[in-house]
Amino acid sequence: MVDISAPVSGVITDQQVTASAGVQSLTTNPFTISDLSSVWIVCDVYENDLPNVRIGDTAEIRLNAYPDRALTGSVSNIGAVLDPNIRTAKVRIEVGNPGIMRLGMFVTATFRGRTKEVHTVVPASAILHLHDRDWMYVPAPDKKFRRVEVVSGDPLADNLQQIKSGIKPDQQVVANAVVLEHAIAINQ
Repeated sequence: MVDISAPVSGVITDQQVTASAGVQSLTTNPFTISDLSSVWIVCDVYENDLPNVRIGDTAEIRLNAYPDRALTGSVSNIGAVLDPNIRTAKVRIEVGNPGIMRLGMFVTATFRGRTKEVHTVVPASAILHLHDRDWMYVPAPDKKFRRVEVVSGDPLADNLQQIKSGIKPDQQVVANAVVLEHAIAINQ
């Protein structure tokens, strides 16, 4: 019996010798020691979902063994070859291991991609609420204004409002619809 000190710290992930076995030379590695503080998760992603996954995107990882615990990782590689049988590509996610992950565990990954979207945002005061509808005033010919119906989206910080439809991005609008509505009512 001989004590052997490992040259690195980590976890034994492969063992090529058994108890009471002799090792004649060190041409083979009797043990593989791995640092499991950061691990790779390899996922199968269907080809129709691949355009939504990019290197650097974040992914939420849930282990089957710990379904109530969510981990966050980052996409580090997207395989160049598609599996012809199941039409998937291998996507590698790097995750910090809090000490609960083991080799061969099953996980579910939810990708959080970055997509470019253009939203129309206006001051909340530019929207006039009349008869359960939202309206805005836009410039019209001959120094007049035209009231157009809009569909409001989510309220945003700094007293801004998202507009889903009714006006185009970069279209001029009246910043305070109530003041204009009041001025129109006085002049009639």
